Amino acid sequence: MRKTWSTRDKSVELAVREVLKSRARSRIYIFLLRKDGAKAEQIIKGSRLHPSTVRETLSKMYDQKLIHRKKIKNDSIGKNPYIYYAIPPVNLLKRYAGEIEDKLNKIAGLMPSKDNTKRHKPVKIKIYEGEDDA
Repeated sequence: MRKTWSTRDKSVELAVREVLKSRARSRIYIFLLRKDGAKAEQIIKGSRLHPSTVRETLSKMYDQKLIHRKKIKNDSIGKNPYIYYAIPPVNLLKRYAGEIEDKLNKIAGLMPSKDNTKRHKPVKIKIYEGEDDA
């Protein structure tokens, strides 16, 4: 029996997909957060993505520092597998905020200042972790 995703799960995945610009990356990232780490085989099962898609995406996400991995000692013959972990969501959001800042600053640069120079105040987005008293 196939487990259905709730509306909340779908909206979370869409939000993460917007940030990571990929359905596969968002599924893997969310899975790793929920499981607090997993092997590639577990990710394949849990994300319902094709094995080659998972392995290729894990490699790219590792190179992009969206995930980190830890090698597991294995007593059996063969390769020692990795356990993959997602970076904290706040770190992901800070990175995404930086991308948005760059785009907004390019747009803001189109508007000349009062003295007709192309200088503008840079746009800054702040990400706060935890509760805000304001």
